[in-house]
Amino acid sequence: MAYSRDMKHVLQHIDDHLDASLAHLLALLRIPSISAQPAHAADCRTAAMWARDTLAEMGFSARLSETSGLPGVIAQHHGAGPNAPHVLFYGHYDVQPADPLELWHSDPFDPQIIDGPRGKRIVGRGAVDDKGQVVSFFEACRAHLAVNGTLPVRLTILLEGEEECGSPSLAELLNNERETLAADFVMVADTNMWDFETPAITMSLRGLAATEVTIHGPSRDLHSGLYGGIALNPINALTRILGDLHDDQGGIRIPGFYDGVTPVPAVLVNSWRGLGFDPDKFLGEVGLQHPAGEHGQSPLAQLWARPTADINGIYGGYQGDGTKTVIPAEATA
Repeated sequence: MAYSRDMKHVLQHIDDHLDASLAHLLALLRIPSISAQPAHAADCRTAAMWARDTLAEMGFSARLSETSGLPGVIAQHHGAGPNAPHVLFYGHYDVQPADPLELWHSDPFDPQIIDGPRGKRIVGRGAVDDKGQVVSFFEACRAHLAVNGTLPVRLTILLEGEEECGSPSLAELLNNERETLAADFVMVADTNMWDFETPAITMSLRGLAATEVTIHGPSRDLHSGLYGGIALNPINALTRILGDLHDDQGGIRIPGFYDGVTPVPAVLVNSWRGLGFDPDKFLGEVGLQHPAGEHGQSPLAQLWARPTADINGIYGGYQGDGTKTVIPAEATA
């Protein structure tokens, strides 16, 4: 069948089958594919198999690609033929833990459709990151195939299952599938819209490097009334280290941290000015009033162009209700 670039019938097919598309998304959202928690490893594999089977049913050649961790999903469609551009689509089927559960009004893995301030919305873990985007792309492909019998490009779909815990097996997966994944273009379906009504094409992303630091002190937890003042407190030592990461101007004090960081080109600065970005509104939506970060850098430069050093978690000592007079044996950030 010849491919028609007239999108009218494709979009009409999407509208006509929206309920079925929604049912597909809700089915995936019900799978608690929490990659950071080993207890959910089987659920992650279930989500991977759901994606594989869904794509196979649509006419893709689909399979799991095993790694030393959770499996990837690889699916291919020859589309418009060997001379057509080869597009690689990336997404992930895993989600973040849903804690703290007491802040949810419903089971995070029993997705609900509710009336929100901007219309109907889906409330469920993974609806925004990244199952909603993944299923939306699947359904767009389904519509193209239903209307035209093929796709306008050669398409390879890559889904990983460990994005939310640092992608420890992604390098292995990419190396194993090097030839399969070689493409002309890569589309990453794990970015933001500009606002609730305006889609955006994200041209670049900041990278990520993470580490975990544990300070060890006494051989066991100690009573602070007996050992306070003379025994090393790992929490005190750790907070001194963390407090020294930033200077008074919001800059990062790690030696060499800014090596290779170039100023934002003027052409980008000028284009950003025309976006109408309102930093007060942006921060206000999450309950903040004042920007943090590097002094002298614009809000968009801080968000899009400058490296950051953030502490994502810190724990040590007694974690239960109330207080306990304890000097912990260790503290971690």
